[in-house]
This record gives sequence, structure tokens and C-alpha cells, in this order.
Amino acid sequence: MTGRAKSWGLLTLGLVCAAPVAAQPTVSTSGQGDVAVTIYTGELALVTDTRQTTLPAGESRVEFPDVSSRIRPETVSLVGTGIDIVEQNFDFDLLSPTAMMQKAVGQEITLIRTNPATGAEMRERARVLAVNGGVVLDVGGRIEILRDDNLPVRVIFDGIPTNLRARPTLSVTVDSKAAGARPLTLRYLSEGMSWRADYVALYDEAAKAMDLQGWITLKNNSGTGFANAKLLLVASNQIGVRRGSRGGDGEPAALTSAGTETAKAAALADMFAYPVNDRTTIASAQQKQIAFLDAAAVPAERGYSADHDRFSTLSEAQSVLSTYRFSTGKGGVGDAMPAGSVRLYMKDARGAAQFVGESYIGHTSAGSTLSLATGRAFDVKYQPILEKREKLTEEDWTRSSTSRVRKNGVVTVTETDVKRHFWRTHMRYIFTNARPQAVTVEFTQSGLNTYNNDTRVPFESITAKADQKWEQRSWMVTVPANGRTELTVQYDTLN
Repeated sequence: MTGRAKSWGLLTLGLVCAAPVAAQPTVSTSGQGDVAVTIYTGELALVTDTRQTTLPAGESRVEFPDVSSRIRPETVSLVGTGIDIVEQNFDFDLLSPTAMMQKAVGQEITLIRTNPATGAEMRERARVLAVNGGVVLDVGGRIEILRDDNLPVRVIFDGIPTNLRARPTLSVTVDSKAAGARPLTLRYLSEGMSWRADYVALYDEAAKAMDLQGWITLKNNSGTGFANAKLLLVASNQIGVRRGSRGGDGEPAALTSAGTETAKAAALADMFAYPVNDRTTIASAQQKQIAFLDAAAVPAERGYSADHDRFSTLSEAQSVLSTYRFSTGKGGVGDAMPAGSVRLYMKDARGAAQFVGESYIGHTSAGSTLSLATGRAFDVKYQPILEKREKLTEEDWTRSSTSRVRKNGVVTVTETDVKRHFWRTHMRYIFTNARPQAVTVEFTQSGLNTYNNDTRVPFESITAKADQKWEQRSWMVTVPANGRTELTVQYDTLN
């Protein structure tokens, strides 16, 4: 290897476990030191581990046990005072019965067989020929297969291969300018760690408010635990980072308006960082929850919504979505909300909290308005009906196209009638309410001329909402108690 990496640079990767030079001393750190773990949205984490290490002068091999078994070795960096990096190896071949047998190919082992009838033990030396879906042995000149048939057979190995590790270990060869103790900071990216937010909301119908609690759910499948770690959670939309599952089966929440308020969460580039105040232990193969949000009496309103795509008739009436709307702005939750599932409860007539459904929210900025859809209402329905579709006359929709041509300094203006085929569609929407109270349904007709902004509405029996999106149109339809309401709309569209 020509040249040496600076102590602040990325280490040169070597996945082959090279034997240390005979004269080169080996320094083994006792284990993890001061650990900080930053977990990003998806299966990615940044581990920073500072260990106190005593180094001799000159070259030595420093071993770092208890690193993540899903470390990305190409991302490792080591920082220390007065050292240069020579090379790095990641020993990921862990000690296990299967690994021991695989490393014993070509070597001799001792078999201990027990007679089930007498209990007497018999020892035989055998040479391991192959380990390919089973163990093939040469026992005194006869070829046998070590069967897994519950017979009392044990295997004794003469020793542990030098390249098998009880724990995932990173070894780094360094050149120290002077002997002495100093902190070495190891930093690397690891897969296998993830987090998501989970919310529990209790809605009070009389107060038109909800209490909202937020929990961080951590998962550690990295193969290594991290004790007493500083923890930082980052909500991100990084390119190239694998996304985690959304963690719920409920309807996705509608972001009815995007927020413009500054979040309390710390900004990290264009991401939100949520530090966990107290240190925590993230055990291997563990899932744990940490509380991070407690908002009481958040103003909220229960309602209904429905959406119909394109101009068509539904043969049967459909149930509307039951929704709960609230704000993440001041006077509401008061902060940004990381993506996660929301489980919603509501008090029944006896005052007991009952589960009514769940929804899923994406990363939501502060000041946004969210509409949680928790299920479909049995007693409030809607049915779109295509009444008529007719082609408009050419006179109704004739357009003039103007062209200007300059020739020899003379401008000629030409007007040409462009014939375009336009249609008028008559839609009728029937809303029914079997509840003893009046309800309001936010209804949206979507799929309006997706490819061009040329839709007109010459008639609607109920005035549409303001601030319409060009590809859809929405109305607030009030349906009386135990009654029905019809919305009729005419659409003029191209093609």
C-alpha cells in the first residue's frame, strides 16, 4: 500500500482478513465506549463510538469489537491524535457451529459416539472432507456423513480458527507518532436500524378536541447492541436511502393544507432532527418505544369525505370516509409531525375509550391541516350518476388562431378558426344520511382533464369550495338528518 490515509479520512477497505506482521503488536479495545447513534428514516444509522486506547509507538493493530455486524465498511473513519492509518480489516466471520465445521475442512476432529443402550462413549478421529449441505467425513478410511438424526454424537475441535470472531470486530493498523493513552473515535454507517413514529389520539366529541400522544418505535436488527447511547432521530427524504414500511394498514391521511410555520424540531440540512433527552440502551434484536409528544386538547372536528374519479356511474351507493381534522400549527399540535401511524380512540356513551380506526401520516410540517381517515361510515353514503353526455356545437366552441408573418419588412396577420370537439357532461350525486343528526360531506370530483387545464363548470347546484385545484373540484355538501341531498353539476370539457 503506497501512502497512508490521514487520520480524518475514510479508511482503505480490505475485506480479506490478513495475518498481522509477527513483530506488530495488537491492541484490543475493551468494548464500546461513549456511543452516539443517529437513526435515519429507513434502514440506516450513523454510529459514533469514542474509546480510550493506549497505543505503543510505531505500527500496531487496533481491534474494535462490538461494531455492527451490518456495518458498511467503506464508510468507516477513525479519528485520533498523532496517528496515521495504514490499513483496515472487517472480520465479519463470526464464531458458530457451522463456521467451525466449515473452517475444519481438511483437518481432523474427534467424534464422540454414545451407545444408547449402555451409555458407553467411543472416541474416533475423523478428517472433515466437505461441508456442503451436510458434513462428509473420512473415519479411519471409511467415508461417512455426519447425520442430524438425534443420535448422541458430539464433535470436539482441536482449537478455534484464528479468523473466527466471537463478536463482529473491526481491526485497524495505525502508525502512532508516540506511545500513550488517547481517545480514538470510530464513525461508520450501518444498516439494520430504523425508527418510526406511532401516535395515539383520543377524540372528545363534546369538546371537539383530541389528546395526542406520540411514541418513537425503534428497531435494532444490526446484530449488535449499543449500551447507554446518545440517540438522535432524523426524519429525512434522502435519495438512495431505503424506505421503511409505513407501519400501518389504515387509510392515508389527507394533507388538506401544507404548513408554513417553523418547527420546534432542530433543522439538519433539509431534515428534522429529534434528539432523545436521556441516554438509552438499544439492545440487539430489540423493539422499544420512547415517548416524544404529548399534546392535550388539540382542537379537532369530525367529518366525512368522499372522492369520485372520472365521469361514470356507480351502480351502488358507497360509504363515505369518516375523518378527523386538526392542525399541527400554533393552537393545535404546535410542531412538525414525523411520519407514522395514528390509532384513534373515542369515548362511548359510558365514557370508556373505544378504538375507532387508524390512519397514516407522512412527514408533516408545522402549521399544516391534516384529515385522518379512520374508516367508512355505514349510515352516510354517496352515489355518482352520469345523467347525460352531449357534444357541443362548433359555434359554441369555435376558437380563432392568430398568426403573424413578417416578410420583406411587412407583417401579415392571419386569423383562422380552429374547430375543437368539446363535450358537456351532466353529473348527479346523491347523498343519503341515516343518522339522527345532519352531516356535512366534503365531496371531490377528480380526474378533470388531467392533460390540459380546459374544464368549465357552467352550472352547479351547490357552490364549490374556493381555491380549487385544476384537476379536481370539491364541494361541502350538507345532508339533513335522516334525509338526502342531490348535487348536480355540468362540466364542459375537451374530448
